[in-house]
Amino acid sequence: MNWIQAVEIFATVTGVAYVVLEVLQKNAMWVVGILTGLACAVSFGAQHVWASMGLNIYYMAMSVYGLVAWRKAGRQAGEGVIHLRKPAAWVMPVSAAAFVAGSLLLTLVLRTAGDAAPVLDASATMLSVIATWWLAQSYLMQWMLWVVADLLSVTLCISTGQYWMAALYAVYVASAVYGYFHWKQKGHYV
Repeated sequence: MNWIQAVEIFATVTGVAYVVLEVLQKNAMWVVGILTGLACAVSFGAQHVWASMGLNIYYMAMSVYGLVAWRKAGRQAGEGVIHLRKPAAWVMPVSAAAFVAGSLLLTLVLRTAGDAAPVLDASATMLSVIATWWLAQSYLMQWMLWVVADLLSVTLCISTGQYWMAALYAVYVASAVYGYFHWKQKGHYV
């Protein structure tokens, strides 16, 4: 086993822990998210999958933001409750526009940078950026974005030979489906 495979296995283990904590809406997920993001960034960087590497650096930053935001929401509504928020009317159209524009622009940049799979990498990255923002805001529909983004990421990882990472994203797909129904059943709007 080489060091890249060891990093992928570490990312897989911490990534599974992260998604379990996410479904249960535990603040500890954000701390585990920092470790997972770091390991994934290293793995994707080693494979020259630049947007996914950058995305995982973004995940680390969003983990800090999410931890602060969720702690504040927990104090306001009580611990142990799955807190849901309804997105404002502008969130969906702005998110869709950001996805399209961001994917197009990022594809151009990634082609120039020699990315291994620029269109797939850009699309998965932009969906994941938006889904992470929605997660930090506790929008229920973030789970549907994750299903699509994670399916794209499974394909990306298989195409670049990152089979441990593909397995992690496959777990993420199943977890996102479960997470949606769990949050829908147990969640309360604040």
